[in-house]
Amino acid sequence: MSRGEYHRLLETARRTNERLCLVMQTICATGIRVSELEYITVSAVRAGQAEVYGKGKLRVIFIVRKLQKLLLQYARRHGITGGSIFITRSGRPLSRHNIWAEMKALCVRAGVDRRKVFPHNLRHLFAKCFYAAEKDLGKLADVLGHSNINTTRIYTMECGAKHEKVLKGLRLLL
Repeated sequence: MSRGEYHRLLETARRTNERLCLVMQTICATGIRVSELEYITVSAVRAGQAEVYGKGKLRVIFIVRKLQKLLLQYARRHGITGGSIFITRSGRPLSRHNIWAEMKALCVRAGVDRRKVFPHNLRHLFAKCFYAAEKDLGKLADVLGHSNINTTRIYTMECGAKHEKVLKGLRLLL
């Protein structure tokens, strides 16, 4: 998914599904896994960081001020005073299935190819943007919670066309 497609999804969701808009922004702005959204609690947002326990380890997810503000405003408007911010009508944390289905429904209205839209692709977009800014695979691995840096490399791989363009740009041939 490209940054432009992501923004089209957000703009469409902002008009039709505020919660989904914030879920997508939270995943994409933090690199969190969709299964870890339950750790985005009111208290974590107030603190500016969430402690995520998964795959046998603890990692800290930082929540930037702009996202903190958006999430706390949302929680206030919806009477969420504690626990997970992203909940169903019955008060349970949103499931991967809920989010996946809502994102797929959004595709048509946003004009984005359904085959590109999955919650995990937001994590990929985060990883690509983070790596483009930092150029540090080790730091990215830490942020994403990967034990093996080879897992992280998958997130930063470029497509063949981009690789070919870089090679042409080297101008090493007569």
